[in-house]
Amino acid sequence: MAEEATFYLEIITPERQFYIGPAQALVLPIVDGEMGVYAGHEPAATALEPGELRYKVDGRWERAAVGTGFAEIKPDYVILLASFAERPEEIDRKRAEAAKARAEERLRQKQSIQEYHHSKAALARAMARLKTRPR
Repeated sequence: MAEEATFYLEIITPERQFYIGPAQALVLPIVDGEMGVYAGHEPAATALEPGELRYKVDGRWERAAVGTGFAEIKPDYVILLASFAERPEEIDRKRAEAAKARAEERLRQKQSIQEYHHSKAALARAMARLKTRPR
């Protein structure tokens, strides 16, 4: 069996270097759905949306909840800069559910446009965490 080609992947957040190393595939959440990346991908840049990120290392898919950010894609290198990245086992589900409830309540109230956008962002972060389930 032939080995899958790899590319160098960096997933960076303001708090930490989440993952740095080789990857065989990557699926990232973007504005209009998901985008898949393999070694040799055409150069591109895209915005990340809060959601579930998947990347394949040593033939095994790893998952993470990610926040907004950007990805630069080159044929042999991908760098993701995300506001947060958490493995499923790092997610506090009760805290995420409470954050979701708070954001939904704030969205029901009359707010300024800035408060509305902050509440929508908080809801998107909570939903990304809740969507990323442990195996």
